[in-house]
Amino acid sequence: MSSARLHLTRTLRTTVLWLSGWVVCLSTGQGEAQSRPPNVIFFITDDQYKEDMNFLPQGQGKNLTPNTDRLAAEATIMTRQYVVSPVCTPSRFSCLTGLYPSRSTCQLFLSETRKHGGQTVVQWNTFLTPKEKSLPERFRKAGYFTGIVGKNHVIDTPAWKKPKWDADPGAPGTKELLESNRQAQEKAAQGVGFNLGASLYFNNPTENGVKALASHNLDWIAEGTRNFLQQAGDRPFFLYLATTIPHGPQEPNRSWKADRRITADGLRSEPLALLGNPASLEERLQKAGLAGKKKENLLWLDDLVGFVLKELEAKGELTNTVILYFNDHGQRSKGTLYEGGVHGESFVWRQGGFPVGRTCDALVSNVDFAPTLLDLCQISYEAADFDGRSFVPQLMGKAGEPDPPMYFELGFVRAIGQGPWKYIALRYPKNVENMSVEERREALAEFNQEQERKGRPVYTQDPAQPFSHISAIPGGGDAEHLSMGKYPGFYDRDQLYDVANDADEQKNLVADPTHGSRLLQMKAELRSVLDRLPGSFGEIKPQAGPAQLP
Repeated sequence: MSSARLHLTRTLRTTVLWLSGWVVCLSTGQGEAQSRPPNVIFFITDDQYKEDMNFLPQGQGKNLTPNTDRLAAEATIMTRQYVVSPVCTPSRFSCLTGLYPSRSTCQLFLSETRKHGGQTVVQWNTFLTPKEKSLPERFRKAGYFTGIVGKNHVIDTPAWKKPKWDADPGAPGTKELLESNRQAQEKAAQGVGFNLGASLYFNNPTENGVKALASHNLDWIAEGTRNFLQQAGDRPFFLYLATTIPHGPQEPNRSWKADRRITADGLRSEPLALLGNPASLEERLQKAGLAGKKKENLLWLDDLVGFVLKELEAKGELTNTVILYFNDHGQRSKGTLYEGGVHGESFVWRQGGFPVGRTCDALVSNVDFAPTLLDLCQISYEAADFDGRSFVPQLMGKAGEPDPPMYFELGFVRAIGQGPWKYIALRYPKNVENMSVEERREALAEFNQEQERKGRPVYTQDPAQPFSHISAIPGGGDAEHLSMGKYPGFYDRDQLYDVANDADEQKNLVADPTHGSRLLQMKAELRSVLDRLPGSFGEIKPQAGPAQLP
């Protein structure tokens, strides 16, 4: 089939699917709101465990989250949701581009690739640049008002400068730097397709630079959301709304109980109170029988969800809005490509629901969000522009195409999942394999010094400790350290798992001769994906062509 015919077929199919959804909306009383395209809110949480979500079996009844529960009860839960790369930045890159993170054109990422002899190393370095055709840019070109509110950690912002840790946020020099950083982030956001950036955290609160400002403030994020919705006016809108919790810091005085004058841009003269009195969090949890369970941050997060719903209702837009709720990656094995890292959580909501019903068992990845949201809003695109594919047919209850192999990438590992099988390949670049004792000692000392400065644990003083899958730090970094002792095959170069019968990936079947042909087939599948991507990867893909490394 020619590319033109393929595009025409996709466009016709998408139109039919969109119109069928439009008829469903009319039947649920949405006719007036549907006079223009639907709005989209992409609601992304940060490091949320499955047991933090009442809509999943692991968390059912363990949390007080009435607003999220209300949405989830009317939504379609994606039961087989995956992420390509299970740490913050690359996961968000995939969400906002529909591309694998190793396609990033960020200079930091490209310089790391050159440093490692051409092997791409996906870490917290795959930032979004104007060179990528982003999801918000596609919406903006379609006439949408687009915005990003809350945690950034994905847009390349070379002009952002890190303040000193012990700086006084009220001192003139610090205030000027914070203001400069705010402007830099907003300008960078506009460069990748957002009309508006508001209440932006460049990174996690602790990484933003000033100790006195290293606290969460969801009320500030709520304010940014309100400002965005007001500025959208009568235009359809796309809002990427990124919370900073449940990610740390989680201690009460730096999260739900923190001074709500604190923002990433500095101290305000008066505290914000858009989400109510902090004391009410404790009171409501006590009434619900959840006192002492450390659920205040989740209830605060749910209050933000409720705030957004009320704002949409007041604006008359709730019935014409699609809400995608997504946790950025799995938490049980963050920083690895095991199931606990790459299996994620999401649901898609719209008034009246989707024909598929309460759950959808389609195999989906976060690279699929971009084409899916474009299809739901009837915005045309070329399928070849994305590594993902739309799952609108499955939402509409139609039989989709056969499940594709699932590709995963992070640090020094790559993986393929196909049916019940998963193959993981670990290949350290030569410069990492051959690090001297002195180089290891220096890397560990630098990491430990930063840990101590921020009041975080020091895991080891031994430079001979092995590296993790994502970073060349002896003993592993914060994101992945807790996963390193959970898998017997963690340091095996080649790993083959029957995930259907070994969900915790405890038995590496590579040495089992009965699975030899399966191993060869999975390795060939991985090679075929890598051949389409930039960079090399060990002997599986020994060279990266010049055109693949900008």
